[in-house]
Amino acid sequence: MSRILAIDFGKVRTGIAVTDELQIIASGLTTVATSELIPFLKEYTQKENVSLFLVGLPKQMDNSNSESEVLIVPFLEKLKKLFPTIPIERVDERFTSKMAFQTMIDGGLKKKQRQNKELIDEISATIILQSYLYNK
Repeated sequence: MSRILAIDFGKVRTGIAVTDELQIIASGLTTVATSELIPFLKEYTQKENVSLFLVGLPKQMDNSNSESEVLIVPFLEKLKKLFPTIPIERVDERFTSKMAFQTMIDGGLKKKQRQNKELIDEISATIILQSYLYNK
């Protein structure tokens, strides 16, 4: 089997989550500097079999695209060129950062730990992936 890799794309950092090979469980993988995202994905896909990229789709409350979508589109084009055999799907990522923060509170993380933006990005990617698996 293969893994699904979820990407919570950000201007500075990008959270990444993956499934197990049976595509049942979503787990946070890491957060990487967005400038290092493509090299990270190249290395990861050489080691692991990835059958799908899930990329967060930032939406406004009125369902229009968020202003950050303009940063994601060039990334998607590069992703398609570099990995032509791996399909890309988009998943609405509204509220994932708030849900990630609440998850940290519910998990008992101290205030200092909850200020870790990298962890929030990784948890957000995991939430994106979990929502995809749940609705699949």
